[in-house]
Amino acid sequence: MRFMIIIKADKNTEAGVLPDEKLLTEMGKFNEELVKAGVMLAGEGLHPSSKGARVKFSGDKRTVVDGPFTEAKELIAGFWLWQVKSKDEAIEWVKRCPSPLQGEAEIEIRQVFEAPDFGAALTPELKEQEERLRAQVEKQKSS
Repeated sequence: MRFMIIIKADKNTEAGVLPDEKLLTEMGKFNEELVKAGVMLAGEGLHPSSKGARVKFSGDKRTVVDGPFTEAKELIAGFWLWQVKSKDEAIEWVKRCPSPLQGEAEIEIRQVFEAPDFGAALTPELKEQEERLRAQVEKQKSS
């Protein structure tokens, strides 16, 4: 099972405040544990929403809205993508994580959909396409 582990933003991350050396060191050690355990697939911090944009869809119309966005606590400051056996295992890993922000922090755990979750809507042709695209992405990563 794959899970996205989402670090929620706060006023500091939205102001562009970067983590200090102590936190970077602690997170580096934690990430090493995740990699050694075969859990971590990816993980990154994100720039503040002031450097981002949103694209709103309404039928065929697309509207671009530049950041910053309000409600920092609803925004994402960073993420991991983990491969674990269960949500409980993901929770246990998150509980071992150093606090990712100064003061209070919140980390959200969300399961990633897998092909079988889509049932009959994922036709054999669509499944073949997905597998082909995943293989192509993996090939691009290694080159």
